Amino acid sequence: MKDVVVGPLDLAARVDEALAVQAVAFGLTDDEVGVRRHIVLRHAAVPGARALGATTPEGRLVGFVYGMPNDRAQWWSTVVEPYLRREGNAEWLDNAFVITELHVHPAYQKRGIGRELITAITDTAEEPRSILSAIDTESPARALYRSLGYRDLARNVLFPSAPSPYAVMGAPLPLRR
Repeated sequence: MKDVVVGPLDLAARVDEALAVQAVAFGLTDDEVGVRRHIVLRHAAVPGARALGATTPEGRLVGFVYGMPNDRAQWWSTVVEPYLRREGNAEWLDNAFVITELHVHPAYQKRGIGRELITAITDTAEEPRSILSAIDTESPARALYRSLGYRDLARNVLFPSAPSPYAVMGAPLPLRR
């Protein structure tokens, strides 16, 4: 990580750079990026929303994370709540910090950047726990989350228009190192 610095990110000002990282890391089409741009800008304006970026010495954004205190009225919560309730985990939606997005450019993965981004943003959370959703498959991302103390709260969560099911994961804060 010596060639990358993690620090505060003005997500609204650098939304296109962040989405370019997400597009490569997550395989998004131009149309999907366009839809997500509006969502990210709306999220960036939510009270308590925070973002961190991983940048090279030249200022190139190669990773980012953002999140916010959970609000049960937000779209994500309304989708995952029935799944969490079914598993007896609906209380995780209260007093939790949501990791909304975490992405690292593939050329910079496996360097500890994702770990640094997620631990740095949750270290400043006032909430006692963190929740997130990830594609419900065994992946390096899910392995990272588990290593930090996240556990599955609900699986096979279906988001409208998402091609794959997701898992909702939660961890007490602070995260394990």
